[in-house]
Amino acid sequence: MEYYKDLAEMYVGDDVSPDFYGWVFPKYDHVAVGTGTVINKTKIKDYQIATRNRSAPKIAGGKIIKVEAHPIPEHPRPRRVQGRVALVGDAAGYVTKCSGEGIYFAAKSGRMAAEAIVERSENGTRMIDEGDLRVYLDRWDKKYWATYKVLDILQKVFYRSNPAREAFVEMCEDEYVQRMTFDSYLYKTVVPGNPLNDLKLLVNTVGSLVRANAIRGAQEKTLV
Repeated sequence: MEYYKDLAEMYVGDDVSPDFYGWVFPKYDHVAVGTGTVINKTKIKDYQIATRNRSAPKIAGGKIIKVEAHPIPEHPRPRRVQGRVALVGDAAGYVTKCSGEGIYFAAKSGRMAAEAIVERSENGTRMIDEGDLRVYLDRWDKKYWATYKVLDILQKVFYRSNPAREAFVEMCEDEYVQRMTFDSYLYKTVVPGNPLNDLKLLVNTVGSLVRANAIRGAQEKTLV
């Protein structure tokens, strides 16, 4: 616990998850060790064990006090409004890919839905219908669609193999990437960047992916 007092760690690799990441972060008097997957749910226990093994030297002497698993909806529902019912948070599938962020978007979507209801009901003086609730959806999609799309692409590109994950780690060493990532996470939207730096980032990203694919090809040939 002492090691993780002011520290959280993230692990990537086929051993901890084929399409997500493993994590260790501190809570009040213990640490949470976990992982997730969508494409191979039957092996979630193996991934949990692998994540604990990765962090074993730092949690030596500790004991497992609870093991649990929950479904986390990463895919926005195809229908989030019907009649006078609107879905928000996890029910709407608002957990982001790549990062797994969900708490903020649950609270924010609930607030935006409530604001739309108050506005369209004229402070509760008239009954709302599906058209009124779609005001909330339109505003939500306008504000956050790009965020979900970018994170979806990042997960598909960089979480698909160990070499691709290495490319992702290499890319994250760049100070510009770190700043953009921090700002985007802080404000929960895709923050506009500097066009020249964005072009350099694109070139570096392509280069990292090319190297990753070359490494993957070499590994596959070695296995054959």
